[in-house]
Amino acid sequence: MSKDQLKIGVIGSGSWATAMVKMLSDNQVPKSILWWVRKSDDIEYILSHKHNPSYLSAVEIHLPKENISCNAQQIIQDSDIVILNTPSAYLKQALKDVKAEDFQDKIVVSAIKGIVPDENLVVGEYLTNTYQIPFQNIVAIGGPCHAEEVSLEKLSYLTIASESEEHARHVADILSTHYIHTITSSDVIGVEFGAVLKNIYALAGGICHGLGYGDNFQAVLVTNAIREMEDFLEQINPSDRNINNSAYLGDLLVTAYSQFSRNRTFGNMIGKGYSVQSAQLEMNMIAEGYYATGCIQAICSRKGISLPICDTVYRILYQNRPANQEIKVLANKLT
Repeated sequence: MSKDQLKIGVIGSGSWATAMVKMLSDNQVPKSILWWVRKSDDIEYILSHKHNPSYLSAVEIHLPKENISCNAQQIIQDSDIVILNTPSAYLKQALKDVKAEDFQDKIVVSAIKGIVPDENLVVGEYLTNTYQIPFQNIVAIGGPCHAEEVSLEKLSYLTIASESEEHARHVADILSTHYIHTITSSDVIGVEFGAVLKNIYALAGGICHGLGYGDNFQAVLVTNAIREMEDFLEQINPSDRNINNSAYLGDLLVTAYSQFSRNRTFGNMIGKGYSVQSAQLEMNMIAEGYYATGCIQAICSRKGISLPICDTVYRILYQNRPANQEIKVLANKLT
């Protein structure tokens, strides 16, 4: 870490990254915030109008010109702590010019609630494999926390997970505000995979809602989903984690039920008869659960794990099976 003022780099310019910049700006720890924004036109707009042109327009942004750049490598090199906050499908593109030495001796935080496509790895594992970042320098952020509620300063909770208690506490300290409470954890893999799975379950809930299933059914679906998540996590990474904690059950609940949930919205469109492509085009935002579904299916196939809800979503999204028929079959398996 530099001996001068702490430098925090945020890589990403969507709604969650914008919310992260707001949290960091509202936090009282002295720091310099560096922000990678993908498009130069967006940078000019932010500097002129003091808000993101595409996401969370109510969030005011007051960063100096020299702190916003479309050069991800430079932002990472200049930062002490790097927060990765792109959709998982775009992470490789965002880091295409970045080398392993650029991450040397830095705390690297994944705020990406997804899995890296083609690699079928959660972000922490991908960073360790690709950039040789020591796993103890990896921090994962879990919810329950929607960007839209952060922008409104509604009380929200973040789970900060790292094998290093010092790193977890350090990152928690720079993100805490009067509207953000932080919880620390050592379960990096569990928090990351929990964030991946809850998106698939929210997608399932959205499909069921689109098909006309009611709240009673949704409650049973979510009950089965948290058990399914626990079974998966125990097979992937056995631990004494409490699945009822906020990072697992809490994040699942908010993603399954919230009006702000992209994955629930995406699933609802599928349930109403949209094709995957048409739903993606109309949303104009990334639903992480779509990519996660394919990746989790590949992991389960390789490891011989059965996840009935995830399997059902996979057949609907990737094999174009009729949603109404697949959900009927699933409903008979739920308890």
